[in-house]
Amino acid sequence: MLRQRIITAAWLAPLMLAGLFGLQGGAFAAFTAAIVLLAAWEWTNLAGVAEQNQRLALVAGLAVLMLLFWATGAMLAVWPLWLALVGWLANLYWVIHYPAKGEQWQSTLLRLCMGVLVLLPAWVGFNILRDAGAVWLLFVLLLVWGADIGAYFAGRAWGRRKLAPRVSPGKSWEGVLGGLAVTFLLALIFAAWQGLGMGGGVALVLATAVVTLVSVLGDLVESMLKRYRGIKDSSNLLPGHGGVLDRIDSLTAAVPLFALLSLGVL
Repeated sequence: MLRQRIITAAWLAPLMLAGLFGLQGGAFAAFTAAIVLLAAWEWTNLAGVAEQNQRLALVAGLAVLMLLFWATGAMLAVWPLWLALVGWLANLYWVIHYPAKGEQWQSTLLRLCMGVLVLLPAWVGFNILRDAGAVWLLFVLLLVWGADIGAYFAGRAWGRRKLAPRVSPGKSWEGVLGGLAVTFLLALIFAAWQGLGMGGGVALVLATAVVTLVSVLGDLVESMLKRYRGIKDSSNLLPGHGGVLDRIDSLTAAVPLFALLSLGVL
């Protein structure tokens, strides 16, 4: 398993970095759309759609919607980010009350709607951040990765109090604090690098704390859906790593919120 993880990472990491930071405009939009559509394929399974042709049709429908966004300029609009905010507030409620409130979202149609509200704004957020320059796209990627690393090591060392035992028994509040510590340092480094000053630095630290917590929610929502479906990974598209959603679940929550905050809307 470890050998397969290393082999997959060896080709996947350079490809992702080249696409995210080497492309711009329409090419970047197409690259990120491909990632989102792969995740959408996996989401149809999480939603309970088993028939392959139906899954393909649903993914094609999302692709058409993304083309409309690109053609109309909505791929850089703010309103999908606000929709994402509403969607993630609902997801937070469902995670907190899992499994008691499961009947509110467990129909296939509602799970598909959840997927649209998760994946489409994430694509919009990626494009807004890339349009503003590569620096803040890099920041939010490092934020999510740093939060994951900090949570992993802090959780292993000190994890005692379970964060959401019914959804993801391995996560702890101590792990969350470890992730926050790492992203706090990251925010200070970026604030100094970008010359944000005291006010800008404080704003970035506060925004980073919020986005870090929301990134944890992204992971928990996918875990909730997988637990309900009785599966371990969203797919086996990435040998040794599970599926695309397993790699970007935290980003789907963090990216649209950080894009919203970076625009000074909140």
